[in-house]
Amino acid sequence: MSYLGDVGEVMITEQEIKKRAREIGQQITEDHIDDDVILIGILRGAIMWMTDLMRNIDLDITIDFMACSSYGSSTKSSGVVKINKDLEEDIEGKSVIIVEDIIDSGVTLKYLKEYLAGRKPKSVQVCALLDKPEGRRAKVEGDYIGFTVDDRFIVGYGLDYDQRYRQLPYISYLSASE
Repeated sequence: MSYLGDVGEVMITEQEIKKRAREIGQQITEDHIDDDVILIGILRGAIMWMTDLMRNIDLDITIDFMACSSYGSSTKSSGVVKINKDLEEDIEGKSVIIVEDIIDSGVTLKYLKEYLAGRKPKSVQVCALLDKPEGRRAKVEGDYIGFTVDDRFIVGYGLDYDQRYRQLPYISYLSASE
């Protein structure tokens, strides 16, 4: 039996994602032409999106990663943010762009923005592959958004359910959550 039986139809293709990464990468390049930029990928879901994005930014950037969670093995955010891996790079005076897979409840992202702002960066922005405004519980917006999606549990292209479905080369949804 295929594990893909729980996955719904393709919502956003790999080609659409790569096209959007080019567009956003160009915009980030224009917006930060004179800045010292660091991309902070939020593990693990943002890896595929961050890889596509950084290939399209024509600046001398640095990268780092953070790991945090508010989901565990559930399809609903617990509301409690836990940092499992912190930054290794100093961000003081730098233009920070948090690279996220999805802005959903906003709880984790709001916490991260405030947490990173305490380290005195020049700015803190958010670049998310997906935005799910219907799921928002905290007031937070993205600065660079790939696509807006409906209130479903999204999987694929780095997004998972209990560590499954990350490798899918497209965006779909968990049909069992409907």
